Amino acid sequence: MLSRTYKLLATPRLTSSIKLAPINRGLNTLHDDLFGPKKYGGKFTVTLIPGDGVGPEVATSVKKVFEAASVPVVFEQHNLSGESDSSVDVERAVESLKRNRVGLKGILYTPTSSKGHASFNVHLRKTLDMYASVSLAKNIEGVQSRHKNVDLVIIRENTEGEYAGLEHVSIPGVVESLKIITQERTERIARYAFDYALKNNRKLVTCVHKANIMKLSDGLFLRVCRQVYNEYKHLGIDFNDMIVDNTSMQLVSRPQQFDVMVMPNLYGSIVSNVAAGLINGVGTMPGASFGRNYAIFEPGARHVGMDIGGSNVANPTAMLMSGVMLLKHLELHDHADRINNAILRTLGMGDYLTRDLGGNCSTSEFTKKIINNIA
Repeated sequence: MLSRTYKLLATPRLTSSIKLAPINRGLNTLHDDLFGPKKYGGKFTVTLIPGDGVGPEVATSVKKVFEAASVPVVFEQHNLSGESDSSVDVERAVESLKRNRVGLKGILYTPTSSKGHASFNVHLRKTLDMYASVSLAKNIEGVQSRHKNVDLVIIRENTEGEYAGLEHVSIPGVVESLKIITQERTERIARYAFDYALKNNRKLVTCVHKANIMKLSDGLFLRVCRQVYNEYKHLGIDFNDMIVDNTSMQLVSRPQQFDVMVMPNLYGSIVSNVAAGLINGVGTMPGASFGRNYAIFEPGARHVGMDIGGSNVANPTAMLMSGVMLLKHLELHDHADRINNAILRTLGMGDYLTRDLGGNCSTSEFTKKIINNIA
């Protein structure tokens, strides 16, 4: 794989040819992925972090389905939990991801108390500079939803904005929280969104912002997105922008108008959850976070499910479809298609649905049905 030579994308610093991994690996952030996932003895090693709440159950579902489909993936599992404040466990997971360069992850619990630790989810993305979050919201045949023909992609900047985590008490009773927007990181997420649209035959990119109020921070985000659009408009991609509160209303009234959406971090968290509601919940929405050399695949609407964890009722579809995205990233397209078709066939039959979809099927029963439907 690494013996093939590819031309780097034109950048101010990188304009020559060097030995690279194949450029067509699904949704990777850059075509010039310099290192690539680790493969030994014909199998890829993938870091698995099941997460908290329903994470262990839906991760088990993925492992069983992958095994049944003879997927050439070996999971290196790290049982990191947000209920622990162990920095050792976090760093072990980070080192595993650095070594393997690709991971599958459930959602980690983050305490709301001011005395609790910072989000491990955010820490992983910042440490590995996985700046592009991608969430896919699309109707699935057989799954009832309020809207039809929903097919949109939410791309959020993953490392700054309100999630910069810069807060302090200036005087007792007054807290200041800094929102960070930079031209450099806005430009790279904007380019990611337009590149994604090109690679996936999408026609419209919508910038979501609040520039009417936050004229400097969101104003910068909007201005840079417009500038980047000028480099892509000759390729047939359209562009518009929308204020975030209007976006929320438009999503629940006419979501079909959206195609690819790009936005700062906090807005992306909110919009992805609204979009999940359009397709009947968080259980069917896959996603991933991408960086220069690393990728983590995880449910697109980041809910822990602490209240139902361990009860064998969770819908593993979002985790399974995130696993399908992982396989496409690894260029295991045949395995990805077989598993994806089995998921869609199971949901389309309508008689093996989990409780969130109106059925009474358990997680393990649903998983077994998918395995039976693998062609």
